[in-house]
This record gives sequence, structure tokens and C-alpha cells, in this order.
Amino acid sequence: MSSFPAELTGTWKIDAGHSTVGFAVKHAMVSTTRGHFASFEGSATIDAANPESSSAYLEIDATSIQTGSEQRDGHLRSADFWDAENNPKIIFKSTSAKLDGDDLILVGDLTIKGVSKPVEIKWEFNGIAADPWGTTKAGFDGTATINRGDWGISWNSALETGGFLISDKVKLVLEIEADKQA
Repeated sequence: MSSFPAELTGTWKIDAGHSTVGFAVKHAMVSTTRGHFASFEGSATIDAANPESSSAYLEIDATSIQTGSEQRDGHLRSADFWDAENNPKIIFKSTSAKLDGDDLILVGDLTIKGVSKPVEIKWEFNGIAADPWGTTKAGFDGTATINRGDWGISWNSALETGGFLISDKVKLVLEIEADKQA
């Protein structure tokens, strides 16, 4: 398939210094609040000729949340949200893959706050290149929308104007640069 060049076949490790693992959620029903994690690692095994056999793993340090507000970050780490003291890792492990046009959908288990639920992450392949030091790099953008309540994350506050402070829908945003492993 032309959208997956043969050189994509192999094992890839996330280059955390050139990647973003984050989320976006509606706040007060009128704006979007974004956050990202400073510490994460992961890898993927890709077969360009048979993309459906590809797999990926991502492990996030839940304590490394950064939203631009230390007070909000502390609240997100608390038992109201992902209880990072008792559940320091957020993990995604793929279980299958399927093609959707030129995109690859990885189906897998997302574990947050000790609860594992299935999630589909849609991946767009952005290209492949060698950096000046000879490392082969590939770029991918992944997105998924989850309902945080599925993981027992239900803290909220009603608004006087109706609705709630925080949306149940959370968009996962994964902008990944990965290094091909020898």
C-alpha cells in the first residue's frame, strides 16, 4: 500500500523529546482546556505490507501532568481524577489493528486509575525521514475520544447556567515522532 512505505516495517521507539501525549476537554461548556504529560515511553512494531498485524504500547507517568496550572495539575493527580499516588501509570496496549482508508486504527486496552477499557486510536502516518545523525524517524498523529466516566473519573460540578464544569468527553491527542530500532 503506497501510504505505508516498506521502510516503515520494523520496531520503533517513541522519541519523547519530539512527541506530545496529551488531551483536550471542554471546560465550563464554553472553552477547551489542554494538558500533556512530561514523561512517557512507548514503542510500536509495524508491518508495512500487512498493517493489521501492527502493535503498540504506551506508558505514561500520571504524575507528570502539565496543564499550565499547578493547582489543576494537583487536582488531576488526586483521587478525584486518576489517583496518581496509587495508580502512577496510564497504559495503552494494543490488541488488534485495522485499516481505515490511509489511516490505521489501533484497538487496545487503556488503563487509567486501575481500570482497563477498550479504546480505538486512529493514527495518521505523517512520513518518514533520516535526521542529520542517520536516525530514521517516522511521524504519526493519533486521536481518540473517550468518556472519562468509563474509567470511574466522575468528579464534576454543576454550573448555575446548566450543564457541568467539565465535559465527560475527553479527546486524546498523540503527536508522535519515533526512532527506528536497529
